[in-house]
Amino acid sequence: MANIKVMSAGAVQAMVTALGCEFEPTSGHTLSLNFGTAGALRERFKGGEIPDLLVLSASIMDALDKDAAFVPGSRTDLGRTVTGVAVKEGAPAPDISTPEAFKQALLNAKSVAYTDPKAGGSSGTFFASVLEKLGIADAVAKKAVLGKRGYEVAESIAAGEAEIGTTFISEILTVKGVRVVGPLPGALHNVNTYTAAIPAASSSRDAAAALLRALTNPAHAARWTAAGLEPAFPVR
Repeated sequence: MANIKVMSAGAVQAMVTALGCEFEPTSGHTLSLNFGTAGALRERFKGGEIPDLLVLSASIMDALDKDAAFVPGSRTDLGRTVTGVAVKEGAPAPDISTPEAFKQALLNAKSVAYTDPKAGGSSGTFFASVLEKLGIADAVAKKAVLGKRGYEVAESIAAGEAEIGTTFISEILTVKGVRVVGPLPGALHNVNTYTAAIPAASSSRDAAAALLRALTNPAHAARWTAAGLEPAFPVR
């Protein structure tokens, strides 16, 4: 039996962990789970660290695949999640119905939480571009509460350290005491697909393929949806 090393972006951590824990006793394999920002994991992979299964945003996987980094045919989309807006449970919901309303909500808030773009997270990099587009990057930076990972953003809101925040809905849902107001409105709407693949240098290809089949079992589709991730694999 193999020890399967997984390197995965945090947006799908909840489901990779839950299904992985169920996979271990039924398969006899063990898992070594490593979660982080998509950017940080990309650099670790490019630096020579080889997992048996890599799960990153589709755009990053596209770039890596140009170097024939993966076992042919192993690339599989897992789930899609959207960037959402969150507030503390029980707090009034701000108006985010339009980009202009969302802009005003950010300006009105005393503090705004999001992932640090320098940490390499997809949601933080995207949100930085949104702030630039809205023309309020400097104003928000003065009251920013930055987290390295999306769940840290949600935790800061739950703790009352930030009044409003944004990250992937799949990460917001993992933290108690926070509620999702909704997705980013209009042209700001952002969807990210997370893709898995078996690196060509993996020493446990068959075991990793078995894990990938477990993650994309159509029977689990409703659980992916409940976790804030639209299944990106066939569900029938």
